[in-house]
Amino acid sequence: MMNTYEKELEGKSIAVLLSGGVDSSVVVAELVRKGYHPDCFYIRIGPQEDKDLDCTAEEDIEMATAVAHHYGLRLDIVDCHSEYWQQVTAYTMDKVKRGLTPNPDVMCNRLIKFGAFDRKCGHEYDIIATGHYAQTERDEMGRKWLCTSPDPVKDQTDFLCQIEPWQLQKAVFPIGGMMKTEIREIAKREHIVSATRKDSQGICFLGKINYNDYIRKYLGENPGDVIELETGRRLGQHRGLWFHTIGQRKGLGFGEGPWFAIKKDIENNILYVSKGYNPQTAYKQAFNIHGINLLTSSDIPEAVSIKIRHTPTFTDANVQDFDGEKAHITLTSAIHGVAPGQFCTIYDREHHRCYGSGEICL
Repeated sequence: MMNTYEKELEGKSIAVLLSGGVDSSVVVAELVRKGYHPDCFYIRIGPQEDKDLDCTAEEDIEMATAVAHHYGLRLDIVDCHSEYWQQVTAYTMDKVKRGLTPNPDVMCNRLIKFGAFDRKCGHEYDIIATGHYAQTERDEMGRKWLCTSPDPVKDQTDFLCQIEPWQLQKAVFPIGGMMKTEIREIAKREHIVSATRKDSQGICFLGKINYNDYIRKYLGENPGDVIELETGRRLGQHRGLWFHTIGQRKGLGFGEGPWFAIKKDIENNILYVSKGYNPQTAYKQAFNIHGINLLTSSDIPEAVSIKIRHTPTFTDANVQDFDGEKAHITLTSAIHGVAPGQFCTIYDREHHRCYGSGEICL
């Protein structure tokens, strides 16, 4: 599939969200190569006064500034610090306190990259270009669809599944049709300073901040029992239910394993685990979703495919009892790690178009 973003750019004013990483840097390179002269913006959301959390903001700004200067473009720094910590952090902490599994990256795209930024600066531009691995296309009716990247490992449509329809209308993804290897090659050829920089592994814009450190900073620890589901045997203590996700295997810290996190008893602060590889107790073949956000169409076909986490793998499913707000999802094969609070991203059966998403509620 061809990435049709170029048709969206003709005669339009363009803002590029430049993070300092190689992906958004190549976005700038591609736009300049095609004759465009975008304005570049770095969104600052890091914990400015918090020395306890390691943030790469200054390094990111240096990289972004160098890239913009390399192409003779302006770079403005937009402070969305308070919006991030008041909206995305509040969302995250509320979910984990209730034993749910949030996704800060998904909400950062909706609330910050295409939300707070648009209110502060983006509204002055027709187009907001980012370095996401995603594509867009228009159908015969002129409707704009969010579509998957040809790089299944890097595809980020699941991180864009909660943006609002008006936000999708302004968004373009100039590198969405490329493989990661192509991005690196272009960056090296263009002598871009971030050509060999490692990809961010932290939360959204937060660089090196570890997720558990992020949670610990705001919620602390709340020790409770870890119990084997089948036998009721007490194995030890957890430091807080919010540090564990359903289906988790790594980091449980008990011998005789492997162990899997199976369920949480929020009221009694108990984490239940099960022993053995891929225990069937961790698998589900049906669940409900609510708060459905659709990107293009007001309806969803019955036969779809879905993702519940960032993975190259799709699972075929059927949508039932859809009423615009909630639906029942039945999978053609059981999957593990289904947890309330996660976003279920919905695609067509060909894994091509993304319809939107809903939050899992069992």
